[in-house]
Amino acid sequence: MADLLSKTPRAAEGPAAPGEWRSRGRTRRSTRTVRVTVSAVITAAVALAVLVVPPVVQLDQQAVDLSMKLMPPSAAHPFGTDDVGRDLLLRCVYGLRVSLLVGLVAALVATVIGTAIGALAAAFGGWTDRVLMRLVDTFSSVPHLLLGIFIVAMFRPGVWPVIVSVALTHWLSTARIVRAEVLSLRARPYIDAAVSGGASRRRVLLRHLLPGVLPQAGLAAVLMVPHAMWHESALSFLGLGLPTHQASLGNLVQSARGSLLAGDWWPTLFPGLFLIIPTLAVAGLAGAWRERINPRRRSELML
Repeated sequence: MADLLSKTPRAAEGPAAPGEWRSRGRTRRSTRTVRVTVSAVITAAVALAVLVVPPVVQLDQQAVDLSMKLMPPSAAHPFGTDDVGRDLLLRCVYGLRVSLLVGLVAALVATVIGTAIGALAAAFGGWTDRVLMRLVDTFSSVPHLLLGIFIVAMFRPGVWPVIVSVALTHWLSTARIVRAEVLSLRARPYIDAAVSGGASRRRVLLRHLLPGVLPQAGLAAVLMVPHAMWHESALSFLGLGLPTHQASLGNLVQSARGSLLAGDWWPTLFPGLFLIIPTLAVAGLAGAWRERINPRRRSELML
């Protein structure tokens, strides 16, 4: 009864005034602007670091200086040193460059594969749709990491086997998204007009359907980049990705396990932050992109 009485005055106030709705909308827009700005600044800083630092400061991947082993963060080494005396900040930048390379290339390849399969399945329908979707279901029935391990195990450790592994295991969601979008576009009047005018399926697909799904495919590719980075880090952490001497975020975390048990926190913390912070930045930019290409969702978020 007390709960009902406490809720009665609030219910009697009625709907919010137009000025209050506008104030809430401005607050949400301001918050969204701050989020996008911070994400853009972090993304720009990451891109600048991986493009400028490696050509300027060369890193000997196999250098060893045991006199500097596991030095804590200092002015000379802001992130400290690792278990063989190498500067951790420089190795994190090099590792981030490798992880970004794997993420970008694998996301691009996976997006192309997924877009092609999803668009063909929806545009042609019939047995083509059934066969391609059963192929998607077959790949989806196997965990990504397990399938990735199987693919990487067939090659020597290196960057390109990891890229192939990530690309061949991450196109499934894109194929489903593109297929659903193409099916939605097929119901539009201008598609019926093009078919009635004598346009072939190939022309309708290339001239009308694919341009309509490119924003969704691009968004899927952007969201796939951090996922691919985490996948590469997981493979390297398990010892199946890049060679152990080569700097990558997964290798850095893997080599720091013993140091963490000994109480040395910095060899694990900073590579982890280099993996988490770019992921959050890309997610922030992708959220803004999603709101731009989906006006209905954007208007709902502004309420």
